[in-house]
Amino acid sequence: MSVATPFEPARYLTRVNGSEYLEVKWRLVWLRDRHPDAMVETELMSHVENTAIFRAQITVPNGGSSTGWGSETAGDFRDYLEKAETKAIGRALAALGFGTQFCPDFEFGAAVGRVVDAPVKVNRTARGGAAIERQEPTAVAAIGPDQAATQRQLRYLQAVAREAGLDGSSLDERAMEEFGVKAVALSRRDASTLIDLIQSQGIGAKLAS
Repeated sequence: MSVATPFEPARYLTRVNGSEYLEVKWRLVWLRDRHPDAMVETELMSHVENTAIFRAQITVPNGGSSTGWGSETAGDFRDYLEKAETKAIGRALAALGFGTQFCPDFEFGAAVGRVVDAPVKVNRTARGGAAIERQEPTAVAAIGPDQAATQRQLRYLQAVAREAGLDGSSLDERAMEEFGVKAVALSRRDASTLIDLIQSQGIGAKLAS
């Protein structure tokens, strides 16, 4: 009788920008290997002016749950909806420990060019969870990440900041702290990163209260 071999994440690491990274599709396989009954739910929370924000929630029976948020814009990707969803799933997985040791930063490779996972397909099930379709591993580079942030992106950043209780001065201080420039001088990549940071910290504060 054959014995199933446990999934070994180290065998599926991708080397990007000189560092090791475990793609979201393999983190999902890892999750299913350890917790076959885990449920993955995603929801499009906002889709305004070609900017999509997804929330992903992963629940492990008797093992806790986590929530991840992800956003992308049409200016960066044609399939920005799918990539935003995948980013949210990846962050929820990292919060449960699936991938954290291989991707210490929320925005992997941000210092030398952002890398975005190819979309994973999440098929709805009758239970309200999700079945994951396995795909071949690929790495997709962002288009023009160092171009200046668009006015639409900056307006969205300001709206996210206001919702988090940050005024214009506080937003500039945060941008200076993270990237060394004021908000209006951010690149597309850095603006997207700052949006995600503010959103993730805002959600964390709400959950803690």
